[in-house]
Amino acid sequence: MESIIKILREKNSFSQEELAQRLGVSRQSYIKYENGTTELPLDIVRKLSLVFDVDYYCIIDNKMPVEPSYSILKSKKQEESPDIRINIPENNIEKFKQVFLYVLAKVGAKPNVGQTVLYKLLYFIDFDYYELYEKQLMGLSYIKNTFGPTPVDFAKLSRQMVKDGLIEEVKTEYYKREMTKYLPLKDPDLTMLSAQELEFIDSELEKHSGKTASELSAFSHKDIPWIGAKDKEVLDYEAVFYRTPETSVRAYSEDYD
Repeated sequence: MESIIKILREKNSFSQEELAQRLGVSRQSYIKYENGTTELPLDIVRKLSLVFDVDYYCIIDNKMPVEPSYSILKSKKQEESPDIRINIPENNIEKFKQVFLYVLAKVGAKPNVGQTVLYKLLYFIDFDYYELYEKQLMGLSYIKNTFGPTPVDFAKLSRQMVKDGLIEEVKTEYYKREMTKYLPLKDPDLTMLSAQELEFIDSELEKHSGKTASELSAFSHKDIPWIGAKDKEVLDYEAVFYRTPETSVRAYSEDYD
């Protein structure tokens, strides 16, 4: 299949050198992107979508847009103030502990909710909240793994919570496969969470906690933060503003009223 980048480049009458300059890379690097020999980094995908005035996912899926349109999901505020946001997650360990205890109290007893499902629930709570409210809830770092986003510090934090008597780690079986589950031993300190945060977490749990690990992994693979990252790379919170309608949680049309 011919590269969408090449098609759009020729359609817009750019030489390889000209487009490379617009992207801030060498011509040799650009040629590798166009030929598909080098994976496109998220920032290059973003620049290409802006240069060609097409949706973000057209570049990723290597498909021509249905019509020339710039419908990347983002608000006017983002266009006017592109450098205001902080890309580095603000880890809030104590808040994570209370959110985790709250999640376990709500859905931890469900037979499908093991470690893998919890990874995805935490991811969607963090990234959906950031997209919706433009600020972080827990702000944990997540890396791109084969089965979806994985919180970087989860193993260390969960071990500490076990040691502190906050949770218990148990091994069980789910559909003939070993599963790691966590049981809450303490109630969460709800004073650390606002009414808005609690309501949001409840909505995320209602939406996702009934899904299997495979279903949640498959859904996370459709999310732009995961798609745009390289293997084992930390996912970029800013990528939520380029989500497709399937995974976006924000009604962006309201930003233009």
